[in-house]
Amino acid sequence: MLLSGISFGQGIGIFILFLAIVIVVSSIRIVPQAHAYVVERLGTYRDTWSVGFHLKMPIFDKVAQRISLKEQVVDFAPQPVITKDNVTMRIDTVVFFQITDPKLFAYGVERPIMAIENLTATTLRNIIGDMELDETLTSRETINTKMRATLDEATDPWGIKVNRVELKNIIPPVAIQDAMEKQMKAERERREQILIAEGEKKSAILRAEGQKESLILAAEAEKQSAILRAEAAKEATIRRAEGEAQAILTVQKANAEGIQFLNGAAPVKEVLTLKSLEAFGKAADGKATKLIIPSDIASIAGLASSLTEIVKDKAQE
Repeated sequence: MLLSGISFGQGIGIFILFLAIVIVVSSIRIVPQAHAYVVERLGTYRDTWSVGFHLKMPIFDKVAQRISLKEQVVDFAPQPVITKDNVTMRIDTVVFFQITDPKLFAYGVERPIMAIENLTATTLRNIIGDMELDETLTSRETINTKMRATLDEATDPWGIKVNRVELKNIIPPVAIQDAMEKQMKAERERREQILIAEGEKKSAILRAEGQKESLILAAEAEKQSAILRAEAAKEATIRRAEGEAQAILTVQKANAEGIQFLNGAAPVKEVLTLKSLEAFGKAADGKATKLIIPSDIASIAGLASSLTEIVKDKAQE
């Protein structure tokens, strides 16, 4: 009986110890990075646990919500909107948001993601309703900025901060798409024609500049050639003049030497007369325009005849 009592008491003690360990372990909570836990006690808000080790009171405390503090992305389905010029289109949006206050997020609004989606749709309709189709297609940045400001202000009481709103896609009606494609095609063809015309214009300008440069180079070459020819002709003229001057100088020198020789030899009158006759013969070769006949031509001729006879006699001896 004693052994049975001790065994029963030990079993109860072990059970109580095990139960205490289970309760303690179940009361331990470790909050991971970029998360927050909202804790309630008996159904009322008690505390918000941040990153680290925490211990809750068993049975009375419970973790009501585990909230991620990371930036989150929600892609909403396309929403039908009507522009100012009564064109119906579909626009889908992407919202980037982050929870800044876990308590407000847990108790501020029911199903906050759905609330953000509905708020995005109504805000988008209000903004697009004040814009025409062309303005809508070219003003994405303006629409994004207006939507972000409106959503951020509206979600602030919910503990949510809207960081960015992007229009993912704008889907106009099929007829509008066809018209836009035709317009884009016409615009591309117009740009193509403009580019072709500009290319031809530049090509013509380049050809004209090339011809101009060619003519300028040809003129420069002709100018240089003419200068060289003129210099060559000048050089030839100079050399020819120098040659003629040298020839005249040589002839005059020879004449001077002949005269000097004659003066040194003391020629008789008959020899001088004969030389004069030879000079007269040269003058009468037909090149002179005027001919002056000396008055004593007869005596000179007689003298020449006598000298001829004398030369013959000497030859016969």
